[in-house]
Amino acid sequence: MQQFTVPQFIDVEPKIIGPITARQFIILLVAAFLMFIAYKTLDFMGFVIASVLIFGIFGTVAFLKVNGRPFHYFVLNFVQTMKKPSLRVWNHKSATIEKKEEKDFKYENIVTRQKYLDKTKLAKVSLVVDTKGRYKGDDSDKILASETDFNS
Repeated sequence: MQQFTVPQFIDVEPKIIGPITARQFIILLVAAFLMFIAYKTLDFMGFVIASVLIFGIFGTVAFLKVNGRPFHYFVLNFVQTMKKPSLRVWNHKSATIEKKEEKDFKYENIVTRQKYLDKTKLAKVSLVVDTKGRYKGDDSDKILASETDFNS
């Protein structure tokens, strides 16, 4: 039988430059490009402020982990949570689209016969029910007859 090596540490991103992964490197390249645009378009004080903001935001996205997951997953989960309502309330008045017709109900007096079983009969009936009818004791006909009388 042919043996295969099972990959381990599949959740670890491969490092390309020292401790920096490919995702982090691309995020830092985008930040450097935006800082270059800020350098060419803004005066020096505007460039410094914009560079600090850009580096802070992109550095957070590139390097910060929340609960062992990258920061952008945290932001996506946060946005999805904010879109969903946190409290669900059922308003039964708005749920009914059309009004229900008022119907006259006739309530009949239902008379139920209650037969009380002593402990031995109850134990035998429960044994018949538990064994799904496989138990055929000496009083099984009487038990089943009393059971049908009890249910009707």
